[in-house]
Amino acid sequence: MGVPAILFRVSFLAILIKLALATNFIVGGPNGGWDTNSNLQSWASSQIFSVGDSLVFQYPPNHDVVEVTKADYDSCQPTNPIQSYNDGTTTIPLTSPGKRYFICGTIGHCSRGMKVEIDTLSSAITAPTPAASPEDSTTLPAESPEDSTTTPAESPEEIPTVPSPLFQTHLESPIFSPVIPSTEFPASVSPVAQHSPDLSASSTRKGNIQSFLAVVSSFLMIFMAF
Repeated sequence: MGVPAILFRVSFLAILIKLALATNFIVGGPNGGWDTNSNLQSWASSQIFSVGDSLVFQYPPNHDVVEVTKADYDSCQPTNPIQSYNDGTTTIPLTSPGKRYFICGTIGHCSRGMKVEIDTLSSAITAPTPAASPEDSTTLPAESPEDSTTTPAESPEEIPTVPSPLFQTHLESPIFSPVIPSTEFPASVSPVAQHSPDLSASSTRKGNIQSFLAVVSSFLMIFMAF
């Protein structure tokens, strides 16, 4: 049996149950009716009205049934009726949820309590929603790890390191260490030897000349380095 056939049978069964449970409410009954002597508001508050039920108004020729708006219901004005009935036995089906207002159009009857407010609730019976068939639901297979291809990250190309020409050629200049003339006395000369009567003037001049040449040589080397 297909799903549409099951839905149709369930809906048809729900309609039959609703019709079987529908109630015809005699307004004001069973101890009263549509008249000025019945407490219609108390009667209406003790009932539960659902979609599919019906109201049955039974009344003599000096009464009628007028359906009005909320404002006209509060002010007992029958001059702008939604519907009006005067057949003595009026059946009004409750086809939708919400509030409806009824009064008697005879002058003075509404103000004496011949009015009723009906609050219709939604039907308690609803057709169940069938669960989804496993055949109807399609499940996509999970992607296999073998199907997924992973592209390895491309490594950056190796760039050969080329030394800069600025660093390839360099001039090797000789490093000259400046010779600072020493002002110290020769270690071999002792105070005793300086005052020795054997020290000749020629050896003193020779030492001075050597010192002078050493100083000149140092300055020349420094000048050539620049």
